[in-house]
Amino acid sequence: MMAQTIVEHILLFIPQFCFGYPFVMAWYWMAGGLTYYALYERSLPPPDQPPSIKSWPPISILVPCYNEGNNAQETLRGAASVDYPDFEVIAINDGSRDNTAEVLDRLTGEIPCLRVVHLAKNSGKATALNTGAALARHELLVCIDGDALLDPQALRWIARAFLASGVGAVAGNPRIRNRTSLLGRLQVGEFSSIIGLIRRAQTAYGRMFTVCGVICAFRKCALHDAGWWSPLTITDDIDVTWRVQLAGWRVTYQPNALVWILMPETLRGLWKQRLRWAEGGVEMMVDFFRPMVSARAPSMWPTYLNFVVSLLWSYCMVFALAVGILWAAGVQMPTILPGFQLVPEWWGLTLAITYLAQALVSHLLERRYERDMLRGLFWIIWYPLAFWLINVFTNVAALPRVLLRPRRSTWESPDRGLR
Repeated sequence: MMAQTIVEHILLFIPQFCFGYPFVMAWYWMAGGLTYYALYERSLPPPDQPPSIKSWPPISILVPCYNEGNNAQETLRGAASVDYPDFEVIAINDGSRDNTAEVLDRLTGEIPCLRVVHLAKNSGKATALNTGAALARHELLVCIDGDALLDPQALRWIARAFLASGVGAVAGNPRIRNRTSLLGRLQVGEFSSIIGLIRRAQTAYGRMFTVCGVICAFRKCALHDAGWWSPLTITDDIDVTWRVQLAGWRVTYQPNALVWILMPETLRGLWKQRLRWAEGGVEMMVDFFRPMVSARAPSMWPTYLNFVVSLLWSYCMVFALAVGILWAAGVQMPTILPGFQLVPEWWGLTLAITYLAQALVSHLLERRYERDMLRGLFWIIWYPLAFWLINVFTNVAALPRVLLRPRRSTWESPDRGLR
């Protein structure tokens, strides 16, 4: 009888949880994002006008490359032309199978600050970054992907972020540059209305889930304390973010440190990218379970538990969606419980209003980086729904993939979209 009662309570809870979790988290991120804006971002000058500091620390820019023959020249020339007094650029060719090696060697004769390292075989992005860090002359390391274009003032904003006490890593602000397709334009809304909002909120709350691997910066001593990048994880950025924070360092977000990136513009490419991100999250959940339960880092509990709850929510959503599809197909469904409702009353309208509020908050926060955001307000409002659904299926697929297959260290060239 007790078991039946427990099952009944679970079945009644599932619809409320499916619709309530994204509602609560949307307001949680909005509150944190507005707090960050009020305490820090509102007083910042525009990205192209960084304030001066007494002494600009030297910086090493690390660019791991795997099959980046089509992008390396543009990326490295952009990195070499940033407005900063003292920096070097280190390109690490991780056993590319295309003409990346020839492109990099040719560029060494054109770019005086560029050094190139060739690895004999593809050993993974983490190994490439560890190699570059070992060869870097400077304490501050800025890491960008082989297709990224650094903003001319990005290094100055990153250097300023490291002036704050205890900062061991800085997350930059990636902006989408390929916008020729609907999927590309939708991701502009995603990075503006969701990802940027989450990073602001996590900085305000004190702990970040991950830096963005396409633009991040570290102190060498923080990486040393954290054990450097691990070659046994599919998403090096998530793993190293957690280990840096567990080592006692702060990770912060710098929205004025801009970089322009290419994103997938096919459904297949988007699925592969988001599945990899989800697998990285599941790996984090497994790898850092022991530090969490041993109370080594209680300040990380909210971030850790949020991911665990999001994974549970994904499986609840699959159950609810399956019931809804069967019902829509005319399958005779047994009466589960007298009070069971697949879609709780008023939740559709409630979520729509919430997403509208989130879009307006995002416009306030992102207007200095994205012009004419209000023109795409319709898509910005509804993209969070697509964002949550993508999370559902990638999380559900990621859990068994991580638990049942061996870890791999090599990497693949992602979908760079339409140029």
